[in-house]
Amino acid sequence: MASNEADVARLGARIREFRAMRGMPLRELAERAGASPSFVSQLERGRAGASIGMLRRIAGALGLTVADLFAEDDGPAHRVVSREHRPELPTGPGARKYLVSQRPLRNVEVYVGEFDPGASTGDEPYTHGDSQEIFMVLGGRVTLRLGERVHELADGDSIEYRTSVPHRVHNTTDEPAEVMWIISPPTPD
Repeated sequence: MASNEADVARLGARIREFRAMRGMPLRELAERAGASPSFVSQLERGRAGASIGMLRRIAGALGLTVADLFAEDDGPAHRVVSREHRPELPTGPGARKYLVSQRPLRNVEVYVGEFDPGASTGDEPYTHGDSQEIFMVLGGRVTLRLGERVHELADGDSIEYRTSVPHRVHNTTDEPAEVMWIISPPTPD
């Protein structure tokens, strides 16, 4: 089984485990998340992946954050997560988003993203909850649309905003870019 397939299977098993711990029927989870029961069933069996938006809705329906769906419960509180072992979240073509925060840091979520030239977080700006989000460019240059404003950000630049403000990241350059999102508290929806 390829690494990505193993990640999808592990994610599905964790969703099923959290649902079972809450005594929640599959149909109820599907309804709360705005998905079909057959999709949730396929997701739990590792036969389908889900967008980050759908994962946020599923996590919210379970009273969790997306980070909870990927976090490992066992092991020491201070673990090193090597670059090749970071859980990857679904994103658009040419973009990769990795969860780097772990339990017990439940009051913050930290993600690192990589954007190939021309890649973005999606065609439309998105929102998630109403938390504080700090966005920082670690390498390269990106354009951040935040509400009606457009910000050109370069290596080392950062900006802070509420996650309830529609936002979109786009690499409009010919070079790859790397960014970081820090969200507090984690957004379950």
